[in-house]
Amino acid sequence: MTAPTRSRHAAGRSPDGLPPLAEVIGRHGLEASKSLGQNFILDLNLTRAIARAAGPLSRVTVIEVGPGPGGLTRALLLEGAARVIAVERDRRCLPALAEIAARYPGRLELVAGDALKVDWTALVRRCQHPVRIVANLPYNVATRLLTGWLESEPWPPWFERMTLMFQREVAQRIVAKPGTKCYGRLAVICQWRTRPRIVMTLGPAAFVPPPKVDSALVDFQPRPRPDPPCSAKALGEVTAAAFGQRRKMLRSSLKRLVAEPEALLAAAGLDPALRAEQVPVRDLARLALVLERSSAGKR
Repeated sequence: MTAPTRSRHAAGRSPDGLPPLAEVIGRHGLEASKSLGQNFILDLNLTRAIARAAGPLSRVTVIEVGPGPGGLTRALLLEGAARVIAVERDRRCLPALAEIAARYPGRLELVAGDALKVDWTALVRRCQHPVRIVANLPYNVATRLLTGWLESEPWPPWFERMTLMFQREVAQRIVAKPGTKCYGRLAVICQWRTRPRIVMTLGPAAFVPPPKVDSALVDFQPRPRPDPPCSAKALGEVTAAAFGQRRKMLRSSLKRLVAEPEALLAAAGLDPALRAEQVPVRDLARLALVLERSSAGKR
């Protein structure tokens, strides 16, 4: 699905009774910051489509990272989110977000700070509803945030779903299949713990300022019990070694982990002549489980 980029509300009052986003940005002097990876979506029709892609929100608390002037925030509230917790590092944006909070008393909580440093479990502990993450992520930290959420322990995680905007190249790496050039560590952790799918693509014209690349919205449905049941730490060690030298056969690349990889590979039922990019997610997770049990047995 390719999203539209024009809004019938652009020239007049918005359906939430607040000023158009372009007016808000001008009044508060909120030019997008390149250093913070900001690219704003001004089209309320588009942000509402993104909010709807996250499913029914009436009984949901939404975590939004990097709301900026609040375009997606407003859409989430318009689409009925019971509550939104918006985490914003750029303090210039807080007055604009406070105006939205005043329009929706008790439904928008602002957290001023760096999302990379947030204790997410503590933040959502007092939430009365299931939690979803819906965000147009700052591109310069998007992958770090995603992998942090995917490595949450214990699993199932504190969130029941994620709907996130990335550069299209990153989205393609998330859903990549074995045997393709995009398949790597990110695909493995994403597909082992969730069922990711691209639900919408956007061209540069959808953003202000327009980025130099296309973007894509990815929906992640967590798997309650990832199989095989290795730890995220062990899977990370295996994929770091295997994909760190992706053109080498596993019998060579895994020497970073163990002195004799052949025994490990035999126990996992894998051909030592395979390269990492040829190995399905499930088989890499099985290899991680064998490594984990082998290490535990040596303690």
